[in-house]
Amino acid sequence: MTETAKGARFTEVGRVAVTVADQDRALEFYVGTLGFEKRADTPFGDGHRWIEVGPAGAPTGIALVLPREGGQGPGYETGIILTSEDIDADHAALRSRGVDTDPEVQRWGGPVPPMFSFRDADGNALMVVENG
Repeated sequence: MTETAKGARFTEVGRVAVTVADQDRALEFYVGTLGFEKRADTPFGDGHRWIEVGPAGAPTGIALVLPREGGQGPGYETGIILTSEDIDADHAALRSRGVDTDPEVQRWGGPVPPMFSFRDADGNALMVVENG
C-alpha cells in the first residue's frame, strides 16, 4: 500500500472503464470475440448493471459502463494496452473474427515493442503490445 502526499491509500489499478452504448453487445464482443472472462454482471440501482470482464488471470479488469449524463460517449481512444505473447497470431486471429484492427502490426524497432490497435463494437480503441 502506498500513501500519497495527501494521505490517500491506493493498492492497485483494479479496473478501467470503457463506455459502451449497449452492454449486452459489448459483453458479447469482449467475452465471445476476444475470449475474456466475465467477472461480474450485477444489477444495481434503477435498472443499471455493473459488468466487468478481463483476460483470464489478469489482475485488472474492464468495466463496461453506459455513458453518464454529460459524460463521454462510446467511440474513443481508451488508453488501454493489452499484452500479447504472440502479436502476429493475435492480430491474425482478431482479423479472422471480423474485428476492426489496424491493417498490420506496427514495428518501429529499437526499444519500442511491436503493436497494433483494434476497435470494439462501439468503436472504442484498444492497443495490443507484444510482451518481450
